[in-house]
Amino acid sequence: MPVAKWNGVVLAKSDTYETVEGNIYFPPDSLVREHFKPSTTHTHCPWKGEASYFSVEVDGKTNADAAWYYPEPKPAASNIQGYVAFWKGVTVER
Repeated sequence: MPVAKWNGVVLAKSDTYETVEGNIYFPPDSLVREHFKPSTTHTHCPWKGEASYFSVEVDGKTNADAAWYYPEPKPAASNIQGYVAFWKGVTVER
C-alpha cells in the first residue's frame, strides 16, 4: 500500500491509486487534510491540463507546492481527476 510521508509524518495512504508517468496519485479521501494548504501555483501539462498545488505543513514547517493535482483534467487524464501526487522531498513508499 503506497504511503506518502514528509518529515516522518504520513500525508496520504491508500491501496487505491493511479500511476501516471512514474508518479503515484492518491485519491482525495486518502489525504491527511490537516497537512495541506491551498497554493496559488498552477502549471500546465499538454495532455493532462492545468495542475493546481498544495503546500504541505508538518510541525510548523512548510514545503511549498509539494503536492499537485488536476481538478479538471483533459479527457486522456480523467482517471486522476482530484487525485494528488507529490515531489520536493515527499517520499512515497510501497
